[in-house]
Amino acid sequence: MKKQAHPDAADSGTETAPDNTDSDLFQRSIGPVRPVQHDRVHLPVPRPPARARFRERDEQAVLKDMLSDHFDPGDYETGEELGFARPGLQHRTLKRLRRGQHAVQAECDLHGLTVVEARQALSAFLHECQARGLSCVRIIHGKGHGSHQRIPILKSKIGGWLRQRDEVLAFCSARPVDGGTGAVYVLLKKS
Repeated sequence: MKKQAHPDAADSGTETAPDNTDSDLFQRSIGPVRPVQHDRVHLPVPRPPARARFRERDEQAVLKDMLSDHFDPGDYETGEELGFARPGLQHRTLKRLRRGQHAVQAECDLHGLTVVEARQALSAFLHECQARGLSCVRIIHGKGHGSHQRIPILKSKIGGWLRQRDEVLAFCSARPVDGGTGAVYVLLKKS
């Protein structure tokens, strides 16, 4: 059987063979090859973000406590009470502090002091408590009945001063038997 020439080759009048030297040169320069099965890149599956299970459990317990029918007036702030807790402090610890269930190991009475004197006395008192390793103290600031216009000046300052102190984990107004809104319980870091 006779091979038929390509129709385009018939037009040109000459039949040419492909140049094998270029093809051979190309094959030698790239080396052995294998066909690509697919062109997708498989990226590793990212790990899910870490979950704070203990914090979630504590938050659920707080929600459950808040929605329960049990009501303890010592658990809630009115407008006159002071309260603060560092992030991460357990709700149970703050609850015990509000109820006066931590033993008060020392107290500082700031009655009759000026703002400057009170701040210095408070700073010295907290420094001494930290050095002694005390964890719960009471600070009596008064209700302001003896001040000009009966405004509790020291009470408003105490909240800001205590928030600025690194050793203070939490504070809240005391129970009525311990001074009520005229005093605060302060929970300190252990040194």
